[in-house]
Amino acid sequence: MQYEIKGTPFPVVECQLEQGEGMITEKGSMVWMSPNMEMETTGGGIGKMFGKAFSGESMFQNIYRPSNGNGLIAFGSSFPGTIMPFMIFPGNEIIAQKSAFLASEMGVTLSVHFQKKMGAGFFGGEGFIMQRLSGNGMAFIEIDGAVQEYELGPGQCIVVDTGNLAAMTVSCQLEIRQVQGIKNKLLGGEGFFNTVVHGPGKVWLQTMPISSVAASLGAFYGSN
Repeated sequence: MQYEIKGTPFPVVECQLEQGEGMITEKGSMVWMSPNMEMETTGGGIGKMFGKAFSGESMFQNIYRPSNGNGLIAFGSSFPGTIMPFMIFPGNEIIAQKSAFLASEMGVTLSVHFQKKMGAGFFGGEGFIMQRLSGNGMAFIEIDGAVQEYELGPGQCIVVDTGNLAAMTVSCQLEIRQVQGIKNKLLGGEGFFNTVVHGPGKVWLQTMPISSVAASLGAFYGSN
């Protein structure tokens, strides 16, 4: 499979597939394709369907394969931002926010990832449930706004505002830390909690989480 990421601020990833190759997506992200591409909708089994429903994701996957030769298919982002490619293989798995997954090759497995610490789920902004991408193949995730990557060494950490964590390698750990001081909590405008990501590993941060945009727009709608 060959791919090219095109466009801004609503990018697309255009994939060239050979006969026998396929792509998986969990939402209506297909934007164009060659006429020989065929779609199959599958649930992936009762256990997987239950896990997806519990995580708030669609219970079904769309699988696209070319027939009678090579094919082309493009998947588009649903929000202004960035499409990031990740080569997934054992030892190079990632954890992503549950709305980030866009599409992947057939060998990539998408599963529910539970945070070990309950506080990370209830207060972290990324949600108690995130997504783990494992297996083998290329995967593409959506990042809201621009992306900033950091490499954290052992003992290093970064403090992230709620919702700005897009993805991290499985070697990273999350911690939820309260903002210090009642005045800071009530008047600072930054919320009560911050997410702390501990290394070693890589972390990808997003500059414009859709949840923050929705909250800002909600304030204008509420004033009318």
